[in-house]
This record gives sequence, structure tokens and C-alpha cells, in this order.
Amino acid sequence: MLVGVLASRIRAEEKLIFDRLRQRDIPFDIINDSNVIFDLHEDGWQRYNVVLERCVHHSRALYALRILDDWGIPTVNKHNVAHTCGNKLLTSLALAQAGVPTPRVKVAFTPESALEAIEQLGYPVVLKPAVGSWGRLLSKVNDREAAEAILEHKKILGSYHHSIFYIQEYVHKPERDIRAFVVGDETVCAIYRTSEHWITNTARGGRASNCPVTPELNRICVDAANAVGGGVLAVDVFEDPGHGYSVNEVNYTMEFRNSIAPTGVDIPDRIVDYVLQVART
Repeated sequence: MLVGVLASRIRAEEKLIFDRLRQRDIPFDIINDSNVIFDLHEDGWQRYNVVLERCVHHSRALYALRILDDWGIPTVNKHNVAHTCGNKLLTSLALAQAGVPTPRVKVAFTPESALEAIEQLGYPVVLKPAVGSWGRLLSKVNDREAAEAILEHKKILGSYHHSIFYIQEYVHKPERDIRAFVVGDETVCAIYRTSEHWITNTARGGRASNCPVTPELNRICVDAANAVGGGVLAVDVFEDPGHGYSVNEVNYTMEFRNSIAPTGVDIPDRIVDYVLQVART
């Protein structure tokens, strides 16, 4: 058994995973994605029983997983999962097609059609980049004047992140949301992320506390994970006052260091369990 761990830098999460691998006497290689070279005409990775992807850079993860999947190397997660979860539009589409409750989303390609879509949804709405993480570049749009200003800024900025308008209805959550951790076919634990700000990411100051995993929460999170292809995933859930749970996003290279203490669950150990399961199948 030899595990490859493809990483951009060694964060707390990677150190915890390495510790759990060492505790089990599982040999592993740390593969720095800044140094890796793939020869598309010669597969030199067959020595690995499985590769765990922990890249910070979405593009590096996406291409590395595609190459490894095409070579038949078992990976966690699979390329199709990274491709879907790395793009909010594709995630929302997968959730909607699978019948997983999720906030309404409209997609437009020009500022004019985006403004029309915003007014169809009704204020407030949330504008998000299709690709992004850690709660960056999100805008809560409360009225038409704000919408016109933000759309004008996006038009002038002109980059890829600002040329596709992903418009999501605003959910009036109770100053918190839920991040649930799905490993395989089980929601192993979940946290509340509480903040007076409408963005509740722990990276933006949200406070983590334990969230009990009820059968209902487990079901919607596992359904969401399966909708994007399954694996080791973090599912962000809103508590919608009118409709119950709804899935906001699904993350494929999840951070978890702030969730171990509140939940009492050894998340890296559960990840290693799943990695070894994939290696043996």
C-alpha cells in the first residue's frame, strides 16, 4: 500500500492527515503540485494505490485529477467531483437536477439580463463568482441602485470571474448556517457557523459550534454529495425558515481543522478510512 498526497502547501489539515497515516503505518508520499511534472505519454504513477488530492489551486487539482483518472489511478476525490464542485453554477445545476433542495439561482451573461434576473428573483439577492472560495467576491444586493452599481463594476473589471452572473436568492437564515462533512455515504459530523454578518464562513470570522446530525440533515447532505459524484465533501446547508434545509454549496477539498474540537469527531481519521477503502476497491 502506497498513498500519494498531492498538495500545494502543508496546512494544519494535511499535517493531521499525515499523522493519521503514520499512526496506521501506511506509507505515503507528499507530492508538491508546484514541482510535479506529468508526462502524458508515459504513466509514472502506477506505484500509488490511491492519490489524495489536497491542492489549494483549483486549476491544478482539476487537471491533475483528470490525468490520474484517465490513467486509472484511484483518486480522492474524482475529477468529475472537482469539476462540478469547483464551479458554483455546475454545483447548483447538479443539485437541482437531483432534486436536492437548494436556493433558486438564475444565470445571465450580460449586465442587462442580470439586472432583469435580479428583479425577477426580488431583492435582496446574492451575486457570486462562479469560481471562488472562502466567501470572497460575494455581494448582497439590497436594491436596484446597488444592483446597477455592482453590475457596472463587474462589467468594467471584465475578467472571467465577473463575466458570468450567478444570481442566488437570499435566504434569511438565523445568523448561522451549517457545514456538514460527508465521507462516503455518511454525514460524519456538522458544525453551526454563527455570525452577525450575513457571510458566516469561519475564514471570515464565523464561530464554530457542534450541530447534531439528525436523520433529515444526514439525508440531504448525503443526497447532495451523491449529486456531485460523492467522496469526501463539505456540504454547506441553510436553515430556510419557510422550507427547511436547503443546500448552498458543496466543497471538494475541504478545510476541517476548526471543526474537530466542536464536534469531537476525528475527521482526518475518517478521511484516511475512506482513502484506504478507495485504494482497496
